[in-house]
Amino acid sequence: MKVRVKKVKDEAILPTYGSEFAAGADLYACLDDRITIFPHRTVFIGTGLALEIPEGYAGFVHARSGTASKRGLAPANKVGVIDSDYRGELIVALHNHSETPQVVEPHERIAQLVIAPYLKVDFEQSEDLSDTARGSGGFGSTGK
Repeated sequence: MKVRVKKVKDEAILPTYGSEFAAGADLYACLDDRITIFPHRTVFIGTGLALEIPEGYAGFVHARSGTASKRGLAPANKVGVIDSDYRGELIVALHNHSETPQVVEPHERIAQLVIAPYLKVDFEQSEDLSDTARGSGGFGSTGK
């Protein structure tokens, strides 16, 4: 499958996969200069790219595991959703969860993009739902 990508800025880098079986493609910061993200702050970082995601699919912007676990940098909305009809620049709301200011360099990998199918459903109001063994138990109700 091909996803068409438009460079909104000439210096933008197209998404790349880090390994043969990587599910997520790295997204790169399209910055003129380095920026500092202070502790517990969010900065909107453009990628310089716009996408044409096929109908029936969506783009999901996830944290890069190393960047999140080692530096505390992850998307502020946890997982960003890019609908197939969006044609604007892909922007990552990068949040610093750490206690230390973090510097993001131009062209640094800041997040990863997964393209996946989704189901569009019709929501139908009902007075009752089918019974299950779990029932309405949630938030740890199934054990450790």
